[in-house]
Formats: sequence, structure tokens, C-alpha cells
Amino acid sequence: MRTINHWIGGKPATGSSARTSPVWNPATGEQQAEVVLASTEDVDAAVRTAAAAFEQWSQSSLSTRAKVLFAFRELVNARTQDFAEIISDEHGKVVSDARGEVQRGLEVVEYACGIPTLLKGEYSDQVSGGVDLFSFRQPLGVCAGITPFNFPAMVPMWMYPVAIACGNTFVLKPSERDPSASLLAAELWSEAGLPDGVFNVVHGDKEAVDALLDHQDVAAVSFVGSTPIARYIHERGTAAGKRVQALGGAKNHAIVLPDAGIDYTSDHLVAAAFGSAGERCMAISAAVAVGGAGDELVAAVSEKARAVKVGSGRDADSEMGPVVTAAARDRIVGLIGTGSEQGGTLAVDGRGLRVPGYENGFFVGPTVIDNVTTEMDVYREEIFGPVLSVVRADSVDEAIALINANPYGNGTAIFTNSGEAARRFQRGVNVGMIGINVPIPVPMAYYSFGGWKDSLFGDKHIHGPEGVSFYTRAKVVTSRWPRVEAASGSSFHFPTSN
Repeated sequence: MRTINHWIGGKPATGSSARTSPVWNPATGEQQAEVVLASTEDVDAAVRTAAAAFEQWSQSSLSTRAKVLFAFRELVNARTQDFAEIISDEHGKVVSDARGEVQRGLEVVEYACGIPTLLKGEYSDQVSGGVDLFSFRQPLGVCAGITPFNFPAMVPMWMYPVAIACGNTFVLKPSERDPSASLLAAELWSEAGLPDGVFNVVHGDKEAVDALLDHQDVAAVSFVGSTPIARYIHERGTAAGKRVQALGGAKNHAIVLPDAGIDYTSDHLVAAAFGSAGERCMAISAAVAVGGAGDELVAAVSEKARAVKVGSGRDADSEMGPVVTAAARDRIVGLIGTGSEQGGTLAVDGRGLRVPGYENGFFVGPTVIDNVTTEMDVYREEIFGPVLSVVRADSVDEAIALINANPYGNGTAIFTNSGEAARRFQRGVNVGMIGINVPIPVPMAYYSFGGWKDSLFGDKHIHGPEGVSFYTRAKVVTSRWPRVEAASGSSFHFPTSN
């Protein structure tokens, strides 16, 4: 059985713990590896290594950092297919989708390559007689990333390129379900010339997470995952005096107006609901049909859902792969059953799907549940699977109120040909990321990603300008260079400009 180890100080590290966790191939249902789970001592070793590396890396020039980032970018780009195949084998998503994930992560690397511009400070000349004022930003120290299974390459790349470009060192705790992409990234950082200890990877579970949250040498923690864990990360991390950004769960709605083109809309809803088997924090899981749009929408979406090609992620013909584990499959299947029991209409039932040649895989077929109400479990819970619930509403305002009543506020979309309705929607919903005829409105790397309400704990979104702000802190310097023979000009009253 292949063993997946940590990466500390520029090389693989076995650590002191004998605990391991299985890594499955979701398409076959077979265990393909085991990953070592870090002890508190292993995390301490990684953090101490990163703290030692910070002393040199934080003093490196901006041009040195940019040079390493450009080299890393070229190496990741050249190895995109390798990343994609590793992701597909451990997560289950189709290879083409995995390549897209790597590309979106690369865009953040490219953004971070511009760090000399991003860290430009401000300067004000002669704010008072002979006095100048300027500001600049400095790195924090050791930063930690705790990342989810659904984007094992992209989400870590939302964090560590920006943190490292800003002069920090980094300890990544990826999901133990699909850990190998992070180790490939570590190898490429080393090949790109990043000094040993600047980027480290520790695998683990709650013990490793708590060790990072409690460690006195960790200055900041970035997290993406479920809302209960995000709340826990934020509370424990901030109680320990750390800067924390914790992105939580989602229940993303798309409202569909009667004037929306039904063919266009149904195409995009099917892709947004069932792509990556619905294991996306930006997946559309609830379609709100407004007015008379419902019946036609359900018919079109159901027809296309049945046509989705489900299979192994390595099969070039597959459009959707399995979910990540047997436990995830069983949970999703249970929620589909509950939806039917609680009054929903199963327009398409994906339970019991068997893929020829992959009978033991963790597959759930695309599922459409009509006539869902806000009291049902399939609406209230974040399913994280290929399930689209259809809710009915009489008006745009009712749909907006429905979205605003939901505790999550990650992403949302509207499908319409009415500019007035779209503008009312974008101004009225309490959601961080909004799409207008765009079902998955993930911002580009030079904007920041983040939701509202229970989808974000902390005041900073991830990557983009807010990412640079999160991984640095400001200094403001007031300077005077008087002539030696000049009077001191000192005074006991509070200083003012003159």
C-alpha cells in the first residue's frame, strides 16, 4: 500500500505519528493509498521549520519573490495534466474539470506574480513643515491553510501564492481524502527555487487542525469548508490571537424568470448543479422558478439531467464522476429519500445508479426534486451532491426574500432578459457573489472571493486585493529630517500640521 507523507523543510517527512487514513479511488471503490496523520509534535516541527525560514524569506527582495513565483507558474502550467489525473483519481471529478480547477488556481499564481505592484505603499510629501508621511505593508510570519477535499489544487492556490509572495512562510493542511496534489505542488515549489521551509505540507485530522490553531508561532489561518467547522476555526483561532479568514458552506440559489431563454437556462443549471457531482461550494443546488416558469423549466432540466454521461473521471466521455467517499454517497442518497418522503416530487431519481465496469464506485446520478419547500431537509441542508431542488415563487421580490431568509450567502444567480429585474436582484440579495445569466459567479483572481452571513467568518475575502491585505499588516511612518542648527520645534500640545 502506497504511503503519502508530509513535506517539511523541502523534503518528504514521515513524522512521529503511526496513525493513517485511507485514500480511495472513488470510481472503483478501492483503497489506493494511506496518508499519515500528523501528531501535535509533527505540526510543531512544520511550524518551527516555517518560522525559521521566515527570517530569511521575509527579507527577500520583491524581485526575488516574483522570480520564484513566475518559475512556479511555468512548472504548474507544464504539469497541469499530472495535477488533473491525480485529482481525478483521488477526488473523482472528470479530468477536464480537474484541469479547469488547476487553471483557476494558476490565475491566482499569476496575480501574485505582480507582487511588486500589489505591495506598493503610499507617500505624502510635506504633510507638515519638514514632515513627510508614508506607509508600507509587511508580512505576518507563519501562515496556515486548512483546505477542503472538493478542490485539492485550486483552493490551496487561493492561499499560499499570495501569502508567500507577501513574504510569509506557509504550512498547508490539505484534506486527508485527496492529499497528493499538495505534495506535487510542494515538489514544484522546490524546483522553482523556493527556499526550504517556506512551503510545508502536513496531513491530518482534528488533531493537526487544533495544533495549528493553538500554535503560538502561527500568525494567520485561512480555511475553506463547512459552516460548523468554519465557525469553530474562527472562534478558536481568534481566541488564540490569530488573524482568521474562514469560508463556510453554501446553499446557492438561481432564480429563473419566465422571460429567460429556457434552453440556455436549463443548459447552465444542469452544468452548475451536476458538474463535479455537485461537490462545489458554488454549485447551484436550488432553482427558484418565478411565476409560470416552473413546469417548462423542470421538464427541460429533467431531460438534460437524464442525458448526463456519468462514469469514471478518467473516461474522456464522462461529464460527471462519482462523489468522494461511500459515506458521502450514502448521505446524499438518504437526503434524496427524505426529500421524497417530505413531499418533494422526484422528477429525476439518481439513486441506485450503476456504472458498467465500476459497480463498486461511489456514484449518485443527477437528481431533480420538484415542489421543494423551505422546510424540507433537502432545502435546509448543504447536500454537496448532484441534487437540484426546484422551489416555486410568485414574484422576483418573493424570490429575493426567500434567498435572504436562508442562513447562507455565498453565491447566487438570476436568469432573465430584464435589466430592471437583474438590477433589483443584484442590489436586493444579501449574498457576496452574484451572477446575472452566469450560474457560478466565481470572481477572477484580481477580485476577491467570499460570501456573506454563515458563508464567511472574519472580515476578509480570499485572494485578490483582500488576500494581500489579509497576509500583510501596515506600517505608517512619519519622518522629519531637520537641519542640525534648526530649533527643535517640540511642544507639549498634541501635534498638528502647520
